Amino acid sequence: MTVSKVLRDAPDISPATKARIKALAEGMGYVPDSVAQGLRTRSTRTIGLVIPTVTNPLFARGIVAVEEQAYELGYEVILGHSLNDPAREETVIRRFLSRRVDGLIISPVYRLAPTAPIYQELLESGTAVVIWGHKAPFCAGFQSVESDDVLGAHAAAQHLIELGHRHIAYFAGPSVAPWNQERLEGYRRGLREKNIEVDETLIFSAGESIEEGENAALQMLNEGVKPTAIQCCNDMVAIGAASVLLQQGLKIPQDISIVGFGNILMCEHFSVPLTTVHQPKFRLGTVAMEFMLHLLKHEPVDSRRLPTDLIVRQSTGPAPS
Repeated sequence: MTVSKVLRDAPDISPATKARIKALAEGMGYVPDSVAQGLRTRSTRTIGLVIPTVTNPLFARGIVAVEEQAYELGYEVILGHSLNDPAREETVIRRFLSRRVDGLIISPVYRLAPTAPIYQELLESGTAVVIWGHKAPFCAGFQSVESDDVLGAHAAAQHLIELGHRHIAYFAGPSVAPWNQERLEGYRRGLREKNIEVDETLIFSAGESIEEGENAALQMLNEGVKPTAIQCCNDMVAIGAASVLLQQGLKIPQDISIVGFGNILMCEHFSVPLTTVHQPKFRLGTVAMEFMLHLLKHEPVDSRRLPTDLIVRQSTGPAPS
């Protein structure tokens, strides 16, 4: 009984006894059985983290933030990848639930359907869930932490306009994603406020990856569209587009300016350091874990939008005459 109390850090055992028993446990290489502890306490002290893929640089610092805070509080984080596939996302969530995780932090796979059975089940079961990113109708019942993408994209558009650009192309992300809708709205709002008509022929579907950014730039060039600047839905699209423009002999920013969104590490080290909108990636992860701890204590939380900042580098300059 005394050993059990020491390993649970019970307050009614003297410090000297605790030190002696812990030294013996370490010398014997003893490791507590977390499964047995979970059966007794009804808590496994594990958090399931579901993201599209760890290779996406937008999530790297956020994952570190979640894991660091969890570690300090004695929680373990289990990572699962949805690969932007709703069926896989559901499987990952169910596997985590079968392992009796205490809660789930989910960067959702966005879909057109207004409901999703697995999210409805989570809501009805009372599972502690935090949405990491923008909410959509199918996950509207949960609290979320997200960046203010409308204002971020609006700031990027205003920056280009202040440099004299009037023909600004936009490379858009997946139409179903709320973050893309917000960034596109920020671009449109920035133009409208300066009495610049939004030209739909300057808006190209570009997806999320470097390869898709390259394809969008090639499409723009093949169609003979000649903007003086390009605002992109994220940094990877911007880097892909910029690579193609440079290969075609265009100079950045002398011939064409380009802006990204996210401020991933590659932006600063690209051949032309990229002007971009900084997302507070580490802070997003920290707040997501803070929300989770409140939910596990049955304390209320409210969704939060974190501010973004424009980072000006060498990829933007005055519009060519």
